[in-house]
Amino acid sequence: MALTKLDQLYRAVILEHSQTPRRRGTLDESTTQIELRNPTCGDVIQVQLNIQDGVVKDVRFDGSGCTISLASASMMTDAIIGKPIEEALNLSKEFSQVVQGNETEDQNALGDAMMLSGVSKFPARIKCATLSWKALEKALANQGTGVDGQMRHEEITE
Repeated sequence: MALTKLDQLYRAVILEHSQTPRRRGTLDESTTQIELRNPTCGDVIQVQLNIQDGVVKDVRFDGSGCTISLASASMMTDAIIGKPIEEALNLSKEFSQVVQGNETEDQNALGDAMMLSGVSKFPARIKCATLSWKALEKALANQGTGVDGQMRHEEITE
């Protein structure tokens, strides 16, 4: 099966994000953080956020996983940095729709993360692609709950 030039470009960008991820590491000061594990494949992603005045001022991720999982985490950090919390959550919902094969209103808003739309053809990989985004949602849900700044460890269930 020959790959189209567009498919080749998508694969190259995904590999580049996986091999040279953006914002991988830890934050000196995080306001909320979480570690999320995918028990079906063993991928683990930690997401740390520094939220100031309702805006994602900084974000880092770390962990281990497949190419899709790491690339998606890198792409997520690019997409949400500098965004208000509500917009970051909306991007997460949009991304979830995209990897399930559904249309999105603004394809440009997700940036490189749109290149993971092909994951919809491989249902077993959807959890890999959405792991960091689910971690983002859970970390943002922790804001103001009294557990901010402490690493929480959870498994993805849906």
